[in-house]
Amino acid sequence: MPTVGVLAIQGDFQEHRQMLEKLGVEVSEIRLPHQLDDIDGLIIPGGESTTIAQLIDIYHFRDVLKEKIKGGLPVWGTCAGMIIISNRLTDHRPEPLHLMDIEVSRNAFGRQVDSFEADIQFDEIDGPPFHCVFIRAPGVNKTGAGVKVLAHLDDGRPIAVRQGNMLATSFHPELTDDTRIHGLFVKIIQGSA
Repeated sequence: MPTVGVLAIQGDFQEHRQMLEKLGVEVSEIRLPHQLDDIDGLIIPGGESTTIAQLIDIYHFRDVLKEKIKGGLPVWGTCAGMIIISNRLTDHRPEPLHLMDIEVSRNAFGRQVDSFEADIQFDEIDGPPFHCVFIRAPGVNKTGAGVKVLAHLDDGRPIAVRQGNMLATSFHPELTDDTRIHGLFVKIIQGSA
């Protein structure tokens, strides 16, 4: 089994850890850049995107993350993590890593009180629709040619996208009991998805 790192500088990294442990995956909480050398894939969790971006810069992660991910390290950004790995934002901040060829809007579905849940069909996982939890969620406005939409809302807006070794979801799979998307990420790491 691969070792999956969870960026543990802010946000709901503990919930991702618990989901991965349910799958029997070894998990490493990543707090310093050199720890990226010892993992096979990385999750950038939900949280507050501006704070995560500031901490990425304070702890000197930015260049190392970009180099590792461009070099093939699988990465999955959930909610704020989607914002962080995007190429472009409609908002003025934070500064994303400019990796996945998507344009993202922060809080695309409204404020905290507009948070919602929905059962959505998700490509690349088997079984019933996935129960998606959206909390001040970002939205994907545009996707580049190499980006595959894995799930979308009824209105057509993408909420899960993949580009090569990069996966992004605008919702929080770690806040459910369903490990299927975490399992998909493990398969991406292993090269079997």
